[in-house]
Amino acid sequence: MARILIVDDSPSQLLGIKRIVEKLGHETLTAEDGAAGVTVAKQEKPALILMDVVMPNLNGFQATRTISKDPETAHIPIVLVTTKDQETDKVWGMRQGAKAYVTKPIKEEELVAVLKELLPT
Repeated sequence: MARILIVDDSPSQLLGIKRIVEKLGHETLTAEDGAAGVTVAKQEKPALILMDVVMPNLNGFQATRTISKDPETAHIPIVLVTTKDQETDKVWGMRQGAKAYVTKPIKEEELVAVLKELLPT
């Protein structure tokens, strides 16, 4: 199964997403803000990243742009997982390099579908 990096500054959100991902049999890595997420992505090269947007230090849009523009990590699909549900947020997130956009509160079936779509089988 795949190694998936979850980047979220909320311990409860992190735990909830981790539970869904691990239930599918995937291994999880975690980071508590965008800057830590970029570091873990470079070190660990996960198969996929689930990225919150509203975080301290480096927000999810900035972290997504940094990861998707770096030749070392550009191949990693990033899914933005956020409370920001405006169409403009989604468009901006996709322009930063995200491959999908999931809004909170997370619907488990929606997250599962996105993971199935983006992870190599």
